[in-house]
Amino acid sequence: MAFTSVHKNGGGGGVTITPRTLLRVDRPLSVNSSGSAAASGNGHKPVVTATPAGSPSVRPKSASPSSTAYHRRSSMPNRVRVAVRLRPRNAEELVSDVDFADCVELQPELKRLKLRKNNWDCETYQFDEVLTETSSQKRVYEVVAKPVVESVLEGYNGTVMAYGQTGTGKTFTLGRLGMDDCSDRGIMVRAMEDILADILPGEDTVTVSYLQLYMESVQDLLAPEKDNIAITEDPKTGDVSVPGATQVQIQDQSSFVRLLDVGEANRFAANTKLNTESSRSHAILLVQVKKTVRVKAGDRELIVLNENGTGSQLTKGIRAPTIRRSKLLIVDLAGSERVDKSGSEGHTLEEAKSINLSLTALGKCINALAENSPHVPIRDSKLTRMLRDSFGGTARTSLVVTIGPSPRHRGETSSTIMFGQRAMKVENMVKLKEEFDYKSLCRRLETELDRLVAENERQIKAREDNEDDSARSLEEAQQCVFEAESKLASALEAEMTKLQKEMTEVVGKHQKELMEQMQKHQMELADALAAQQQERGHRERLEKQLASQQQELAQCEIHEKDIVSSAQPQHDRKEPLEYSSKIMGLRLSLEKESQKREHLEQELRAIKSEASRKSLNGNLQKQSDELLILRQRLDDELKDRERLEEEIRSLKEQVSLLSDEGDEHTRRMMEKGGSERSSIGSESPGVSISKPNHMRDTINGQRATIAKLFEQVGLHKILSLLESEDVDVRVHAVKVVANLAAEEANQEKIVEAGGLGSLLNLLQSSEDETIRRVAAGAVANLAMNETNQELIMAQGGIGLLARTADDAEDPQTLRMVAGAIANLCGNDKLQIKLREEGGIRALLGMVRSRHPDVLAQVARGIANFAKCESRGAAQGYKTGRSLLIDDGALPWIVANANNDASPIRRHIELALCHLAQHEVNAKDLVAGGALWELVRISRECSREDIRNLAQRTLNASGTFQSELRRLHLVY
Repeated sequence: MAFTSVHKNGGGGGVTITPRTLLRVDRPLSVNSSGSAAASGNGHKPVVTATPAGSPSVRPKSASPSSTAYHRRSSMPNRVRVAVRLRPRNAEELVSDVDFADCVELQPELKRLKLRKNNWDCETYQFDEVLTETSSQKRVYEVVAKPVVESVLEGYNGTVMAYGQTGTGKTFTLGRLGMDDCSDRGIMVRAMEDILADILPGEDTVTVSYLQLYMESVQDLLAPEKDNIAITEDPKTGDVSVPGATQVQIQDQSSFVRLLDVGEANRFAANTKLNTESSRSHAILLVQVKKTVRVKAGDRELIVLNENGTGSQLTKGIRAPTIRRSKLLIVDLAGSERVDKSGSEGHTLEEAKSINLSLTALGKCINALAENSPHVPIRDSKLTRMLRDSFGGTARTSLVVTIGPSPRHRGETSSTIMFGQRAMKVENMVKLKEEFDYKSLCRRLETELDRLVAENERQIKAREDNEDDSARSLEEAQQCVFEAESKLASALEAEMTKLQKEMTEVVGKHQKELMEQMQKHQMELADALAAQQQERGHRERLEKQLASQQQELAQCEIHEKDIVSSAQPQHDRKEPLEYSSKIMGLRLSLEKESQKREHLEQELRAIKSEASRKSLNGNLQKQSDELLILRQRLDDELKDRERLEEEIRSLKEQVSLLSDEGDEHTRRMMEKGGSERSSIGSESPGVSISKPNHMRDTINGQRATIAKLFEQVGLHKILSLLESEDVDVRVHAVKVVANLAAEEANQEKIVEAGGLGSLLNLLQSSEDETIRRVAAGAVANLAMNETNQELIMAQGGIGLLARTADDAEDPQTLRMVAGAIANLCGNDKLQIKLREEGGIRALLGMVRSRHPDVLAQVARGIANFAKCESRGAAQGYKTGRSLLIDDGALPWIVANANNDASPIRRHIELALCHLAQHEVNAKDLVAGGALWELVRISRECSREDIRNLAQRTLNASGTFQSELRRLHLVY
């Protein structure tokens, strides 16, 4: 029987599905083939694989559930990935091989291994990964097993296996529990951690079986009494299973570790010359994962055909659950050994024979698969039957071969390497299997039906039992309404009484003023009448006096006539002349008195007419009406004023509350937002900070407050407060905007509402240090988005930030400005414009602060700028010397390359590596002393990725190599 299982492509025939049918849906893993395997070679010639050195396998993507009930695709090939791991020398080898070099030389950056045949000749082999003796358990897991575990979580079968000579660290790599040191945890423990972190308790299940293959007998390590367990195969699908094995459902990591500890205690081991605890059996950890696929809202309903062939649509909102079943095999093979070196004898010798026979059978199967042989000897061993799905089957397989450095075991090391080379030629056909769980759907429908029936009965009984309560509640409600109406009427009556009292006081005051005015007018009128009477009396007296004088004049005339007639002498005529003059004077006085009288009469008539025209009652009513109108206007204005004051006070309280609650959160977001959310480069690792529960509660509370503020106030009103004349209002408003800008969901709304322009105006016009600091932080948050970065540059934001940096002395303000410019430095499109508008000079100018937070942001900006330049040089659109070197940044970079602060040092080291990748910068770097820092980074940097980048850069640059040779430095 062939080792690979046969899979049929999806046909076009129709299938009738009844509610009890369990439908399987097979789909391939969406990955590309990793290329052809290594070229075939014999045991005496070096074998080099044809796979490119840096070609990684593509991680499987989760396939969305099918929109129809039937869906099948052809399988996709996926090559077995092989990694080699070198064990460090043990105590015995350090003593016995002190005068001999290691038989292998690793080149991890090229993913290549050299096996020395003698002092002048060696064989070179290519692998998917090459792990040195210093590689950590975490790196081994991420390189070898993590892609397989992710595939298992997405519904594909997976296998992780370790192969090698006894004593080379297979059990350490796979089964180390790490109870004393968590960094020593092996692949089994770490894989279960990732699986438990991905599943949902209550919906998904994880079961584990732990077996060993000892002397061609399958035994249960969790139940040692179970011996010689049978291996069964499904005749239709070819799936291999061990139904008699103990299956334990795993709920948490601690129970899994205890389970592994029990299994390791039951595993057979012996003391040999090569290993004090040599495993004498093949250990197989079988992890079975069952996951329920969450159906998306846009997926169509499932149509189920009944026995009559008609379709019926399932109830809306209830679909047949889709489940994915996958299994993960972690195989710790017993070590191959030579009897003359291990010293096995007696029963141990029999164990060694059984181990070597099963490993030989496995090697034959792999050879047959690698050479596309029509026959694969699958049934020669129970080990090959158990691994039927792992090599040439439907599982994604990853193999780690372990070797030792000792030249005494060169033959075993060569055999192990050749095993890995042949395994790289094996192609698997990975597949995804999905099932519609109609039993679960039926249970859900029955449960829903029972719940609805019970709910209906409860509602009916509650309606019957609560009729009286409803009546009483209605009466109580009516009573409450009556009481409320009474209270309202009382309040209205009291208010009306108060208003009437106030109105009476106002009317009385005005009546008093009117009475005083009337009394004043009456007194003036009485005075005028008295004066008129006096004038009348005076006129009467003058008339009487005039009449008497006229009488006297008449008498004088008569007397004069008598005298004339009597012809008296001339001297007697003087007396009539005197009387004539008196008469003339009296006439003149009479005329004046007449004129004065007429004037007084006219004035009296005018006063009487005015008094008659003005009525006292009419004047009082008119003034009362005007008073009521003024009073009503005054009340309306007071109400409007109180409403506006209340609204402004409420708005101030909300803004103040929000800014006070979020002040600390804003400061943390300004400090860490740029470094956590803006990418410095592929070499910069993401830093995940685990927040305590109370901090998460605080942030959730702030977000709820922000959402409430959006609903009650609105973003436009908040932005309008940025232009308020009150400084405190502007401070609180800009803090709220900065808080909102820290969330990506709000950034687009802020920009659309004109918030970016308002923040830049604050930077330009405000003289308050707090406003400028918080506004710069808000701009830094907005600058994390590439679209916003272009808008900031288009509106002259870099110039405003540069001027703010020149004027500011507060370290926190400088830190915010440096963070904003650092985010802009990570945009390839803005490099030239950013430099022309003074962005690089502003960054370098802020180092005057010497504050570590400011220097960290400056270093991050330089690293971002250098990475963009390096990427541009690699893609061919960036030529010439670095703009950072042109602006004089190199001396500061070299001076701070070994800074005590880890964030500053990490960014500067990255910047130096990126600058050194462009050959045109090499001479300036050598002249500026950067070569020594690059050498130090390649040897002493704590970060392995940065250290490897520096090593590759030094090796690739001819200028650096010639300078190192000139200085007699061997690198």
